[in-house]
Amino acid sequence: MKLLLAIAPERFRDEELEIPRRTFEEAGIGVDIASTVAGTCTGMLGGAAEATMTFEDANPDDYAGIVIVGGSGSEEHLWGSKRLRELVRSFFEQGKVVAAICLAPVVLARAGILAGRQATVYPSPAAVAEMKKAGANFLEIPVVADMQVVTANGPAAAAQFADTIITKLEC
Repeated sequence: MKLLLAIAPERFRDEELEIPRRTFEEAGIGVDIASTVAGTCTGMLGGAAEATMTFEDANPDDYAGIVIVGGSGSEEHLWGSKRLRELVRSFFEQGKVVAAICLAPVVLARAGILAGRQATVYPSPAAVAEMKKAGANFLEIPVVADMQVVTANGPAAAAQFADTIITKLEC
C-alpha cells in the first residue's frame, strides 16, 4: 500500500510532512512525494524533501490515497493547481482516502469535494472563506474525518491526522 504526499516546492510545513511520513512508514505504508516540480523542496522551518515526481506524473491508480501537506507555500503553489484538483477528484471518485492539513484543505474545497461535508482548515480568513464558499461545514477542531475525507488544522494536529488516515485506510 502506498500514499501520494503532495507538497509545495517551497514553504511547506515541515512537521506536517515529517510526522505523517514517519507514521505511515512505521505502519508499513509506502509514500511517494510529488510537487509542482520534481527535485528538492524546502520547508518553512528549513527542512528539505525530495519530490520524486510532479503532479502531472502521478497516477491515482498507483496509490491508496493522497495526503496534501500545508504551510504558507500551499496557498501560492497548491491552491491554484488544476492538476492537483484533478488528482483530488480522481482519488475521491474512486473512494480512496483524500486528506489535507493546515491551509491545504482549500485544495479539496476548490476541487469541489467538500460540499455538505464536515472539514477543518488552518483558521486564516482566506482559507475559512474558501471552505465556506465551497459548501463545507467548517468545524474549529484539530482533525475532522467525513467518510474518506480527512482534514486537519495545522502542525499540532499532524500526529492525530496521520493516525486518522491510517484508520481510514484500514476500513
